[in-house]
Amino acid sequence: MKRGKKLYEGKAKIIYATNDKNLVIQYFKDDATAFNNQKKTIIEGKGVLNNRISEHILLNLSQIGIKNHLVKRLNMREQVIKLVEIIPIEFIVRNVATGSITKRLGIEDGTVLKEPLIEYCLKDDKLGDPLIAEEHIFAFDWATKKEIEKVKKMILRINDFMIGMFRGVGIKLIDFKLEFGRLKVNDKDEVILADEISPDTCRLWDSITDKKLDKDRFRKNLGDLIPAYTEVAKRLGILHEQSNVSVVNVTKLSSVKRKRK
Repeated sequence: MKRGKKLYEGKAKIIYATNDKNLVIQYFKDDATAFNNQKKTIIEGKGVLNNRISEHILLNLSQIGIKNHLVKRLNMREQVIKLVEIIPIEFIVRNVATGSITKRLGIEDGTVLKEPLIEYCLKDDKLGDPLIAEEHIFAFDWATKKEIEKVKKMILRINDFMIGMFRGVGIKLIDFKLEFGRLKVNDKDEVILADEISPDTCRLWDSITDKKLDKDRFRKNLGDLIPAYTEVAKRLGILHEQSNVSVVNVTKLSSVKRKRK
């Protein structure tokens, strides 16, 4: 399957058309951004790792009945995905309080929540992805009540599965972001999981040391995130030693080429 014209470019991915109107190619970039694009750089190899990790998680979710947009991974940086109409809401799922919620509400960082907390943000970079309530969603027709109820059930199922999956490899799932889209099935809209699930969209802490294995390494200047993302992939059984070496070598080679220019 070959790339067609570019349909959309976001902060971390590019979407290309294909010869099938129902399928597109999703390309994972090396761009790293934080604080609504106020902090940004390019980290060689990040897109490769996110592609592999997201593929692994989405495939596992499909096996437990969570329908999602992934069709197959094409190569180290690209996936074939179903073309969906993205619901303009970011669904934030919190198991432990950290990040923005601690600042907003004065909650102690690291507080374990009694049950998962789902927050809604309007997907709009220009507005800073503002926090919204369900009433806003229904008032402005961003989604129906039926769609939101279905999404919430899916979210809790996804959360339960991912907590167990990461716990099994010595990682705590602190929080994560999900997006959903509408897919036409027999002339009716079906809501399915979309976008990616990776260390870019999750907060992942080592179960024993609380070492950050996610994009907070970039946000908070905690050190290179490639070793952390690679560690997540290795623990999930995605990368064997040779694959890990290849990612590191690609990163070093790209850095050398950049310096020579």
